Amino acid sequence: MVTIISQLWLELVRVFGWFILFYMSGVVVFYGLLFILAAFQLKREEKIDSYERYEDYMDASYTKPVSIIVPAYNEELGIVGSVRSLLSINYPEFEVIVVNDGSKDATVETVIERFQMKKVKKVIQTRLETMTIKGVYQSVIYPNLWLVDKMNGGKADALNAGLNVSNYPYFCSLDGDSVLERDAFLKVMKPIIDSDETVIASGGSIRIANGCDIHEGQVERIGLSKNPIVIMQVIEYLRAFLMGRIGLSRYNWLLIISGAFGVFSKKWVIEAGGYKRDTVGEDMELVVRLQKLIKDKKEKKKIIYVPDPVCWTEAPEDFKYLHRQRNRWHRGLFDSLWIHKSMLLNPKYGSIGMVSLPYFWIIELAGPVVELCGYLFVVLSFFLGGIYIEMALLFFLLSVLIGSLSSMGAVILEEWSLRKYPKISDIVKLFVYSLTETLWYRPLTVIWRCQGLVQAIRGKKSWGEMKRKGVSGGISQ
Repeated sequence: MVTIISQLWLELVRVFGWFILFYMSGVVVFYGLLFILAAFQLKREEKIDSYERYEDYMDASYTKPVSIIVPAYNEELGIVGSVRSLLSINYPEFEVIVVNDGSKDATVETVIERFQMKKVKKVIQTRLETMTIKGVYQSVIYPNLWLVDKMNGGKADALNAGLNVSNYPYFCSLDGDSVLERDAFLKVMKPIIDSDETVIASGGSIRIANGCDIHEGQVERIGLSKNPIVIMQVIEYLRAFLMGRIGLSRYNWLLIISGAFGVFSKKWVIEAGGYKRDTVGEDMELVVRLQKLIKDKKEKKKIIYVPDPVCWTEAPEDFKYLHRQRNRWHRGLFDSLWIHKSMLLNPKYGSIGMVSLPYFWIIELAGPVVELCGYLFVVLSFFLGGIYIEMALLFFLLSVLIGSLSSMGAVILEEWSLRKYPKISDIVKLFVYSLTETLWYRPLTVIWRCQGLVQAIRGKKSWGEMKRKGVSGGISQ
């Protein structure tokens, strides 16, 4: 009996070993292709940008006015800096709509006092269902600044309320703890303006503000935090935005525009039904639904990513809040993919159904599960037998390739193209930390994402509180 069990275990280890080998080799190849696509695209855009002047787009006669919607829940520490940052952007015609989503702190009072807001009577369209709006305020000193005070309903509900109040044909969703670079809007709107409405959504890059000097909503010095957890998140963001999204955007395969900074055609979003209120991944779910709508209507519209427009945002500085964030992100990913599971491998949806969705299912969603199983098999094999040193080494090397080397590749792309970090010591630090990712940071995020997947399957929908330091108000580390 013992012999039979032992043989079954050895056979299981052998089969799983080959599965891991093929799976992770496929992931390495896919990431390699994304890196090459991203490198070509960044170089191409660098040449275009050197010949075109964004000042030409300051002519209001042919740019598109934009409503900037800022959902705010307990953002009293950072909301003033964020609003100041938005009011100073370089763009000809825009309005800022802060939507207070039933905050428990002094977000409303802070905005009213600092920007001299007065309650006004305003006709509100009800194209999207939302929680009750208690009042609408307008700034006396900035007529294009609005405050919507509503009952708590979640971020998606707040964005829908902002859409109902908004006046312009394009809108931008922006987190309340974010700071935009001055020309970010000109750059992110440029593809929409140039495409004559073929592009219906455009997303910009998100970078981590912890470690930067920010005063009155303006980034005065770009720097790197000394906190190892924050540094690893900087690397993760570089990899996600500079490799993943550029590569997917090149062939209109994009399924996510970060909720922290993205511009959308209001007409298309309203037609799609607005933001879905019972998911924690409302940003990705909306983009997947827009891609579905484009295919259903047989339109040749595009959703793209623009690497240079940068939005700076606050990252968690301890494991507790990072755990909550990554757990929620993975639950949101599962929600979006599950809601639209009928699109998977469906030829009707073209490359979205045949390439993009399989990538998100197999690599982004299932990847942490496969990786965690790999770790467990290696550990169990030490005790139960059947460990193949060669296979264990191969698994480790592939993990390094996927984690550390792809992160180093993202750092190389950043230094080669955008060069946001001026100090060489910061780039060196990013390189060194990239090499350590597989040893401590990646296993932790793998476990948190697996937890998120289990909780998503069990139906958990809560966001969880996030601690804010208020980087947009000015912090130096």
